[in-house]
Amino acid sequence: MQTYRIRDEFIKLGQALKAAGFVESGVDAKFAVQDGLVKVNGQVETARGKKLVPGDVVEYDGQTLKIE
Repeated sequence: MQTYRIRDEFIKLGQALKAAGFVESGVDAKFAVQDGLVKVNGQVETARGKKLVPGDVVEYDGQTLKIE
């Protein structure tokens, strides 16, 4: 499990996927989320603008990211 420390109150899901290296671009993040391939806290998330806060866990393509 990777961790990602945010500097503000939140980070958007698409930005987090890119920052963690799970996707190469914002377009890739958009399609991954739209296609229902990303889970946040165990639930499929279809909004790439979803605000993630410390404690949230993102799963994509067998990889896990915890927001701190």
